[in-house]
Amino acid sequence: MINAKKIEDIAKQVTEAIPPGLKNLATDFEDKTKTVLQRKLSELDVVTREEFDVQTQVLIKTREKLAILEQKVAELEAKIT
Repeated sequence: MINAKKIEDIAKQVTEAIPPGLKNLATDFEDKTKTVLQRKLSELDVVTREEFDVQTQVLIKTREKLAILEQKVAELEAKIT
């Protein structure tokens, strides 16, 4: 669901910003940052890009079918009146 590579990139950027003398602390900080970010991001009500793309295609097909049905209803209404 969550792109692990992006989380790792964010954690790495945070780690690189820490002075060299604190690298051991930075490693622990990086691990804890990854854990917290993954946990918090997984709590968000989001969908993956793939799920979004699938639903977009479903919506497009549904709209096409709706347009066809609306046209047929209009034709039937025209015949009745």
